[in-house]
This record gives sequence, structure tokens and C-alpha cells, in this order.
Amino acid sequence: MKNNNRLSRQFFLQNTISVARELLGKKLLRLENHTSIGGIIIETEAYRGEEDLACHARAGKTPRSRVMYGPPGHAYIYFNYGIHWLLNFVTEEAGYPAAVLIRSLEPTDGLDIIAERRKGILRSQWVNGPAKICQALNLDKEQNGIDICAPDSALYVEDGERIPDTEVTIGSRVGIKTVPEPWKSIPWRFQIE
Repeated sequence: MKNNNRLSRQFFLQNTISVARELLGKKLLRLENHTSIGGIIIETEAYRGEEDLACHARAGKTPRSRVMYGPPGHAYIYFNYGIHWLLNFVTEEAGYPAAVLIRSLEPTDGLDIIAERRKGILRSQWVNGPAKICQALNLDKEQNGIDICAPDSALYVEDGERIPDTEVTIGSRVGIKTVPEPWKSIPWRFQIE
């Protein structure tokens, strides 16, 4: 399905911190059996470079992190703690490892499907975490590396209204307690209030 409202590769070619901020208010969608599933991106985190000790690239190019070194506008989906899949979008020039983690959505599309996949969970908790997003959108290693900017991609991001700075909270990244400073406290998490 072609959609001219999809974000272009040029968008993801920008500085990772800028992409993380500008993704707020955009719509993440997954097409399954001609049905859109997803929602508005309301929380992100930036990870960039081998020098960022919270980034998977800190160990250099590995089988796990190789997608981060590729061209921008690709999905980087990895298995976390042996139990959860997490979705990121590769940013910046090919060869420089950087990506934005999608931390939280406001569900808007395919609500019946999300409700079934997150059965027994309150709607407010359906996609308010990166692992929950992958469960709701049925994302795993099969989508790792796919080009989200391709016109026929079943996983993509649509443009939306820019969220004013007054409505955005900026803080440190979550779940990196063992990472040394300054990386532990660097303000690369963006969230709509």
C-alpha cells in the first residue's frame, strides 16, 4: 500500500537526537492483512555511536547491532533480556551506528487487534512500553532490518503535527542503571506530557 504521507529517508538521515524529538506526534503503523495497527508516538529515546555506553554499538559492529550501521530508515528490532522484542529506527549516515527506540504510543488504529493481543490489560497500558508495542504490532526478528521508507513497506511512520516544545518533557533514558556517567543521565529521552 503506497502512502505519500510516510516519512522519507531524509527524515531519518538527520541527527539522532533531532529524530527522537521530531518523531513525537508522528504515527507508527503496521499493515497486517490490509488492516492498519498502531498509534501516535508519544515517547522515544536516542542512542548514537560507539562512544555512547548505553548504545548497543559500544561493543562495535556485532551480529546484533549490524542493522544500526546500515542506512537510515530501517527497523532495528532486537531481543531484550531474552523475553522482549524492542523496536528502533536507524538514523544518520550509513556506517555510523545510531537509532531511536520507540518507547510509547497512543493507540489509534487496529484497536480490536491490539485489545486481543493485549487481552486483560487496561487500554492505557496496551502500548506504554517498548516491549508492549512489539506485542501489540506483532513485531519480532522477522521485521529486523526492513526498510520502513520503502513505498510498499508494511511497517512505516506517517507524518503528523509537530508537538510544541512546551508539551515535551526531556529526561534521561530508562533502564540503563549500570551505564556510567555521563551516558546514564544524558537527556536523550523525549515524551509528550
